[in-house]
Amino acid sequence: MKMTSNSNVITIYDEKQKTNIKYFIDERLKNRLDGIREDLKKRDKDSFIAVDGNEGSGKSTLALQMGKYVDPTLDLSRIVFDAETFRAAILKAKKGQCVIFDEAFTGLSSRASLSGVNKTLISLMMQIRQKNLFVIMVLPTFFLLDKYVALFRSRALIHVYECKKKRGYFKVYNQKKKKLLYLLGKATYSYSGAKWSIKTRFKGRFYGVFALGDEEMEKKYRAKKLKALEITEKEPMSAGQIKYREQRDIILYALRKTTKMTYEQISNLLGDYDFEMSIAQVGQVCSKFGDKEKLIKSFINKGVDEKEAGKKKVIEEVDKE
Repeated sequence: MKMTSNSNVITIYDEKQKTNIKYFIDERLKNRLDGIREDLKKRDKDSFIAVDGNEGSGKSTLALQMGKYVDPTLDLSRIVFDAETFRAAILKAKKGQCVIFDEAFTGLSSRASLSGVNKTLISLMMQIRQKNLFVIMVLPTFFLLDKYVALFRSRALIHVYECKKKRGYFKVYNQKKKKLLYLLGKATYSYSGAKWSIKTRFKGRFYGVFALGDEEMEKKYRAKKLKALEITEKEPMSAGQIKYREQRDIILYALRKTTKMTYEQISNLLGDYDFEMSIAQVGQVCSKFGDKEKLIKSFINKGVDEKEAGKKKVIEEVDKE
């Protein structure tokens, strides 16, 4: 992908969509993002940034603009809205790419659900580091983050806000200032107190341009986001559910990798221990780690014997994101 810059307006040519994407980016923020890009490519580093703000403040818009600037290959497949798909996106991501966890914690009302997202995030930090990934987490408030991530693994906090009822303003807290903010404000979820205030001179503006493509692509993004939020609000995963699902998936993939068993053989082995899991389900789990296999499914109709049914086998490619 090609990218050009004229003053503070950048133009990115998206090869997949065959279109130019143009938007304004604050000069000081652009310089910091240039530094992140150099770190990813030449200094064997990763970068994790938190973007927070009130609902409707434009934090997702800014996150997409930053992500697309650092990683012009960023597309909808690496914009995720729940812990499970975030994990899958991190495991599939290539070296130096960007992954955005959009609206993290939104719709999660229970403490267990909040803890589940944080545990997933912490468990993936090694992968993020090894792949030199640029991860942006968009969330209602910075104080929802786990202490370890907030204090030691996040590079900066970008707080998005409105000024005189106008959207498109942000302020950046560097590593030292965000640490103080978290320690002083965590108890009351406040960005200032009666006797303290963490000030930053790093402030800027952004504008409401969708950074991933045209109006059609923006519609797809909003539809994906809405669907994810609806599912989260109806069926929030508990911390235990996330933990045990992750453990199950890792064990299944390890079994597949070390024994070279087929998906069908794994499914049959699990069945011997009264653990029902279809061939397709095994394939979906393993595919999250980049594994692929051609599955053979037998379709047996009523009144057809096994010999005749054997002639009706079809091959499917399992390659789900």
